[in-house]
Amino acid sequence: MPNLLFKGMNLKKSLLLVGIILIIDQVSKIYIKTHFTYQESVVVFDWFKVLFIENEGAAWGTKLSDLLPISDNLGKLILTVFRLFAIVGIGYWLYDIIKKKSPKVLVLALSLIFAGALGNIIDSVFYGAIFNESTPVQVASMFSDEPYGSLFYGKVVDMLHFPIIRNAIWPEWMPYFGGKTFNFFEPVFNIADMSISTGVGILIVFNKKAFGKKEDEEENQNL
Repeated sequence: MPNLLFKGMNLKKSLLLVGIILIIDQVSKIYIKTHFTYQESVVVFDWFKVLFIENEGAAWGTKLSDLLPISDNLGKLILTVFRLFAIVGIGYWLYDIIKKKSPKVLVLALSLIFAGALGNIIDSVFYGAIFNESTPVQVASMFSDEPYGSLFYGKVVDMLHFPIIRNAIWPEWMPYFGGKTFNFFEPVFNIADMSISTGVGILIVFNKKAFGKKEDEEENQNL
């Protein structure tokens, strides 16, 4: 990959990237939350639509209370606190690799992951205290006198849906799935999720470059 892509990923530019992603993420979430009723959708293309849902749990909507014998509220609190500790750890790691002048691809990837994690943390910590409930017949308002929750009990706003394949049928010869219908891609996500996925993808694809020994300046200049 051209070295220009990662050129100059110092602390200032890392924070700038994080800030830009956060702004786009939060503006999109606030707009959707205050202009769409719950589960309202707008078709942009046959394979892409804006669909407003809220995620109370972890990835794919999983709740801790589905896995452990605890209440939904306790599960939500544990998940939010865990995310806070995780974001502090990721933030420290990002600062540390920048300070140590680690490979620029690693700084870029971790900046994207940090920005995405922070974007979803904002929802989890604050949205329950500043928005009222979104319903199929009610658009939420910001700084409501009747918030749907409290600090640490917010729901993550999702809106990007790519139903590229709909109502397809698995071949009959396939074990278990044969004859059943499936859709691709089912999950609904947001800008923060995209940022995290992109960062993880970079780490997977450019693993050796990210975690390998630092190349000398002459080699970098020749890439």
